[in-house]
Amino acid sequence: MVATTTSKAIRSVSGITVRLAGDSGDGMQLLGTQLTNTSALAGNDVATFPDFPAEIRAPRGTRAGVSGFQVQFSSEEIFTPGDTLDALVVMNPAAMVTNLTDLRKGGILIANEDGFNDKEFKLAKVEANPLDASVIEETYRLIKVPMTQLTRTAVSEFGLGVKIADRCKNFFAMGLVYWLFGRSLDPTLRFIQEKFGKKEEVAAANEAALRAGWAYGETTEAFGESYQVEAAELEPGTYRNIMGNQALAWGLITASKLSDKDLFYGTYPITPASDILHELTKYKNFGVRTFQAEDEIAAVCSTIGAAFGGSMAVTASSGPGIALKAEAMGLGMILELPLIVINVQRGGPSTGLPTKTEQSDLLQAMFGRNGESPIPVLAPCSPGDCFDIAIEAWRLATQCMAPVMILSDGYIANGSEPWQIADVNSLPPIQVDHPEAGDQPETFLPYSRDEFLARPWAIPGTPGLMHRVGGLEKEDGTGNVSYDPANHQLMTETRQAKVAKIAERIPAQDIFGEQSGDVLLVSWGGTYGACHTAVKRCQENGHQVSHMHLRYLNPMPANVGEVMRRFKKVMVAELNQGQLRMLLRSDYLVDCEGINKVQGKPFTVSELTESIESALQT
Repeated sequence: MVATTTSKAIRSVSGITVRLAGDSGDGMQLLGTQLTNTSALAGNDVATFPDFPAEIRAPRGTRAGVSGFQVQFSSEEIFTPGDTLDALVVMNPAAMVTNLTDLRKGGILIANEDGFNDKEFKLAKVEANPLDASVIEETYRLIKVPMTQLTRTAVSEFGLGVKIADRCKNFFAMGLVYWLFGRSLDPTLRFIQEKFGKKEEVAAANEAALRAGWAYGETTEAFGESYQVEAAELEPGTYRNIMGNQALAWGLITASKLSDKDLFYGTYPITPASDILHELTKYKNFGVRTFQAEDEIAAVCSTIGAAFGGSMAVTASSGPGIALKAEAMGLGMILELPLIVINVQRGGPSTGLPTKTEQSDLLQAMFGRNGESPIPVLAPCSPGDCFDIAIEAWRLATQCMAPVMILSDGYIANGSEPWQIADVNSLPPIQVDHPEAGDQPETFLPYSRDEFLARPWAIPGTPGLMHRVGGLEKEDGTGNVSYDPANHQLMTETRQAKVAKIAERIPAQDIFGEQSGDVLLVSWGGTYGACHTAVKRCQENGHQVSHMHLRYLNPMPANVGEVMRRFKKVMVAELNQGQLRMLLRSDYLVDCEGINKVQGKPFTVSELTESIESALQT
């Protein structure tokens, strides 16, 4: 946080990283979302990282029940929600003890001292009030605020019960944070009216709490100064704040319109993929049809049926649900039907860590089906990139007549960033052709091939295009059931070649930095921002380090092996035990070192930088 002080006790800083933490019922996600939106409207570059409890309603006051929301807003381009925190706002002891280690030395610690009592100490499993520890005041700028009592006083005129009045304390905290970091109240005042306007007393109480928080910051002597972050110099255009799951939903809708296909979405709810369904249900007017099936198997099978019928077919889940979909994905592959399967990865195995991020489903995506079942695999690099990856996945699915998997993750799905709204008129159409009656030879061949090795997408009921479908091996050309050994070899190799040929049509792999050097850092998925920033820091320190981020995972761009061979060392950063590293070593015979983490948390820039610098010294 580089700073220069002005005469008005307002310190101008290039960026702020703040985390808001409390019980899952304290409204920290709402507070964080409003801070994010307000910062985006102020013109800052913004990156966020919400952190939810794994249990739907974890025991109140416990460490397992802590809900957090981290925001970095900056006057410069940023790619992560930040490493160490400049400020930490905590509502109870559990929130403090689980988040304090991320607060930098000298950082601001704001605590709701009303939430620090004997009952809360017991729930958080702390022996004494952590706010009283001498090391806290020696290490951080501790500011104790009686938020609960101040909120009750602020809303007392509206006749609310204590329980409802206490729910307003997140708006008090919001007002205080807004004052401290120079955020405008106006966007949140509008939100209050839109959200609570029909309940006049609740809306008035929340507004009063918000203004009381601002007034407290402005008048108390505890804060010697506030902070101001100027607008970032972003590429000209119209922006909005967008989350990864929301961007995926919008990208799917856009792809359906670009291909003139109604969108069918068959799914079963699972964290952290459910918000795609929630978003898509809002757009029936765009020809979107959503179906919540009784289980994952029914969901994917309904999607196969929709694809057979000629619709844009999509299903989504997380790792456990993808395991259940595996057999039907193999069916879609052998039928050679276009559909999209989205895997929003979370911590595993089994039920694992439902609300935490991980990248451990790569091998599942590549090989998690019986038999030889190759499918294209893509991975977005950021929340905004989810929009583009959805369109690209449907383009490849229709070109290749194959299921395509999108590997998102919890970090991308729930994170947000400013997104330049796409000009739909500039997006190229997705050409989809169906054979018509009378334009085919006398005998229709449903498994004839075009230049992409794709078969025709014949709509059921079209006169003269009757054909056989099913999971048994097909005879080349006719699609009839075949047990001929040579035919099975041919069809297996053809389906593999069809996927491999995608490498001829996707962009060559680019890298950030010099084209050769000492270290190449390779990444995929949601690790992009941390890896890019770490490499940039190493470059600023004079090191010959470059960054290669893969969006196409199967097949990879044709020049990936060539790029890796130009560097003395190749390091692969991923939130698993080394799955991409294994694929790169086996496919390209290039030795790779791994930077691996499976803690349910994303990489920090500092730990990546330390790993790179350590490798440079050996």
